[in-house]
Amino acid sequence: VMRAWYDIERLDEHNRADEAGIRATAAAVGALIERENDRGIPADRIVLAGFSQGGAAVLFTALRYSQSLAAVVALSCYLPMAKTLAAEMHAANRQVPIFMAHGEADHVVPYWIGENSRDALLGAGLDVTWHSYPMMHSVAPEELGDIRAFLDRHISPR
Repeated sequence: VMRAWYDIERLDEHNRADEAGIRATAAAVGALIERENDRGIPADRIVLAGFSQGGAAVLFTALRYSQSLAAVVALSCYLPMAKTLAAEMHAANRQVPIFMAHGEADHVVPYWIGENSRDALLGAGLDVTWHSYPMMHSVAPEELGDIRAFLDRHISPR
């Protein structure tokens, strides 16, 4: 038993998902965005970022969110409910830049699942920057540098 955004039945080629849990997570992330909006931060200045299940949560949420976001950083994760993306993707985030990275020796979220998710996003016409690293289910210093460079390219100072 561990803390989680939603239940994961199994990570495999069928990408089985706890749909109710994923949608509840997306609503919770949306509420966080709205709270920042209320504080004066517009959605187009917000980057959603997450690792592992958090990365899956931000991918799912961002692509269905009704306001344009600044960017998405999704690390060592996968795209939940990929089969519903075409029907549910919101036009506001069809152009959102996405940074995805994955460890080549990841034993928690296998590398091929990350690659398949990347391919599904690219196939949907999304702007995905992909990096892989010789690591397990973790974050590497080189990865942090690549994230910084990505954010520097996509987040302009005001």
